[in-house]
Amino acid sequence: MIIDYQPNQIKTVRSMDTELLVRNIVSVARLGKAYGLPVVLSTVNAAAGQGPTLPAIKDVLSDNLEIDRSPINSWEDVEFRKAVEATGRKKLIMCALWTEVCLAFPALDAMRAGYEVFPVVDAIGGTSVEAHRAGLERIVQAGAQPISWVSLECELQRDWARTKTVPAVVDIVLTSRLLKGV
Repeated sequence: MIIDYQPNQIKTVRSMDTELLVRNIVSVARLGKAYGLPVVLSTVNAAAGQGPTLPAIKDVLSDNLEIDRSPINSWEDVEFRKAVEATGRKKLIMCALWTEVCLAFPALDAMRAGYEVFPVVDAIGGTSVEAHRAGLERIVQAGAQPISWVSLECELQRDWARTKTVPAVVDIVLTSRLLKGV
């Protein structure tokens, strides 16, 4: 799930460097695509002027329909929830702006509905360091299992003998990011 990575949202993130945040969420999107994971992509009030998903993310997920919604809590949007249910997955990798709202609210509701939630902590951001931490603490106390984008990759790969995904992983993690120092 990639929720609310829109221009106006990214401008308000104060919990980490926004350029690094964008590189991290793009890496998460690329991993999702490389592993064939279903991605639910959502915006809030894009039609009312908040803008679409950031182009760097949308370029990777060009085949994904954006679900624009008005509820702050994406889980309260029927179309969004149906899209999540349609994936057939019970483990949800979640990324959202802002941690304290757009991640915390649907994560809590998803866990109440029986899903396991894995927030990608270095691909999400809050309106302050404190708000980001509070949002993460709130969902971790409820059972969420925080991961980083690199640990996500390793959990998905599991074994280097799975050679089909190795070229994409090497490019996403090493060539495009870590070996470049970005």
